[in-house]
Amino acid sequence: MIELKNVTKKYNNFKAIDDISFKIEEGEIVGFLGPNGAGKSTTMSIITGYIEPTKGKIIVNGYDISQKAKQAKRQIGYMPENVPLYSELTVKEFIAYMADLKLVKRKEKKSEIERVLKQTGLTEVKSKLIRNLSRGYKQRVSLAGALIGNPPILILDEPTVGLDPKQVTEIRNLIKSLKEKHTILISSHILSEINQMCNKIIIINNGKIVKIDKTENIEAETQNNNSDTKELIITVEEQNIELPEIAKKIKAIKSITLIDQNDNEKNYSIHYEGNEEIRKDLLKMCIDKDINIIEIKKKEISLEDAFLKIIDETASDNSKKGGKK
Repeated sequence: MIELKNVTKKYNNFKAIDDISFKIEEGEIVGFLGPNGAGKSTTMSIITGYIEPTKGKIIVNGYDISQKAKQAKRQIGYMPENVPLYSELTVKEFIAYMADLKLVKRKEKKSEIERVLKQTGLTEVKSKLIRNLSRGYKQRVSLAGALIGNPPILILDEPTVGLDPKQVTEIRNLIKSLKEKHTILISSHILSEINQMCNKIIIINNGKIVKIDKTENIEAETQNNNSDTKELIITVEEQNIELPEIAKKIKAIKSITLIDQNDNEKNYSIHYEGNEEIRKDLLKMCIDKDINIIEIKKKEISLEDAFLKIIDETASDNSKKGGKK
């Protein structure tokens, strides 16, 4: 469990984070989102004890990190951004070094290193120098350093940044396999990855927490709040007749955009307003004009859509507040 209570971090007159509070329950995988400079890395550094807050309280598995720092830090495995590793060490030497830093008992050290090597898929490269590894394997080594000692909490800062699609999938599946034994906080810019791995989202912007909720709730809320303008995606077999010309007869339709096409099909995005359902009218017109509809569906709001909307709304609110001063 991680709990932040009214935490602020100031650098002179600048507030990197401003009076933030949230709680992560045991066994949750939580995505930590925000634009660059929003305060994500500062927050994670405070949770791990790397930097001290200006004010506020951080509780890690029952330990106040300002009062019982050693006990609190032992609860955490931290994978920092940009994979800071000792390139002259072998994989096994680095993990052994991390085991020493975490005070893993001598009699347990060998078996613990072997466990982590196996868990992260590093057994076959354990004798290789870290400098000779691919980016994907370096990410695994960094994650192994976080896992050694089997801490109940993992904090992962951009764990898939810089990886190719295959490596992203491998790291994602590895992280998902850890959820049964660990509470996990993940910071990432890859929203599709957050969507697949996390059951809750915390969004921070300009040093303030602007949203905390389950992923599906954030998407659904954005969908409901976006009721003024709706969007349909329609795929048709279209020869000489252009769908945009036909659809002009439906008053609710505000715009039609060709998304992509091939020799046999065209995909359109249709924006319309109001509460009326236009699919019935659109279907009738296409049938009358011998246009074969392959698919017609309502566009669903993605986590990326929801994230951008929330950030835009908070930026707009901050601008209005600034204008009132």
